[in-house]
Amino acid sequence: MTALIFDCDGVLADTERHGHLPAFNQTFAEFGLPVRWDEQEYGRRLAIGGGKERMSSLLTPEFVAAAGLPEDPAGQAEAVAAWHRRKTAIYTAMVAAGDLPARPGIARIVEQAHAASWPLAVASTSAEASVRAVLEHAVGPERAGDFTVLAGDIVPRKKPAPDIYLLALDRLGLAPHQAIVIEDSHNGLAAAVAAGIACVVTVNGYTAGEDFTGAAFVVDSLGDPGADPVTVLANHSPATPGPYVTLADLAAVLGERDPA
Repeated sequence: MTALIFDCDGVLADTERHGHLPAFNQTFAEFGLPVRWDEQEYGRRLAIGGGKERMSSLLTPEFVAAAGLPEDPAGQAEAVAAWHRRKTAIYTAMVAAGDLPARPGIARIVEQAHAASWPLAVASTSAEASVRAVLEHAVGPERAGDFTVLAGDIVPRKKPAPDIYLLALDRLGLAPHQAIVIEDSHNGLAAAVAAGIACVVTVNGYTAGEDFTGAAFVVDSLGDPGADPVTVLANHSPATPGPYVTLADLAAVLGERDPA
């Protein structure tokens, strides 16, 4: 048995630039916070796993004073939690409105994996409500019901720690060699590798220049028939991706000949 485990942001949909960033900035504006992230600054914040953690990174003494925030850790944590709840609501509404289309190949690969009886999962540091919204939009509500969803604060350490992928294996009842992870970032790849799981990377605009040493292969997307062919950026596996990545390519990563 082989399981297919997806990261969410940047993998299921191009969510960072067109979803999370504007949702963060709208939240900052609504709360009257003296900060706006441009694309470059947000790219730097992406090195921090988790939305609340990115917000918490703002809490320098200077920022706390300028924003009139509580000085005690408990009060600051309460403020960050309130910001994050509002940000999640804004973002989820954007997903529901169809503002964040799925990345190429996601729906196709998921259908092929389901037909081959591969267990499906999502493992993400984003809030569960956000992850479920993106998943349902990307693959449809019916197919989304076939996924094991692991998200948010379900583990104590976020990526690049392997915790969420180790939990995914535990929930699925599988060993590391029985799963493949689809990721888009160095942190995600590091988490998968530390958990002992083979990882295929589909880069996006924010992550294309990152170090993906240890990935089975790296492509610019999973691609779809009839669309522009994918670009294979690196390949250290037995797979031989063509114009688009197939389930057979993913099976080949684990040395399997027949994805069924």
